[in-house]
Amino acid sequence: MLQQHGDWMELGSADEQKDAKPGTVEAWGRSPDNPIGGWYGTKRGFRGRFGMYIPPLLEALGLAEVEHNPRHNRMRALWNDHAGT
Repeated sequence: MLQQHGDWMELGSADEQKDAKPGTVEAWGRSPDNPIGGWYGTKRGFRGRFGMYIPPLLEALGLAEVEHNPRHNRMRALWNDHAGT
């Protein structure tokens, strides 16, 4: 998804009671168009915040670059062999 987007993408972290901002990593994590067909996380009350927890993991794995500002952070894919480029 990040490779297809091709540029910085806003994280848009939000808990499940709030709507995700369209075009953000959080919105993709809830979209029926993602690989699992909807929410990442199955237990009600523990879903959401995809845009908060997954980007640091992808950064630690060397798959993404993540900004570390107080607010409105973004991420982008790092183009490498692991990402299927």
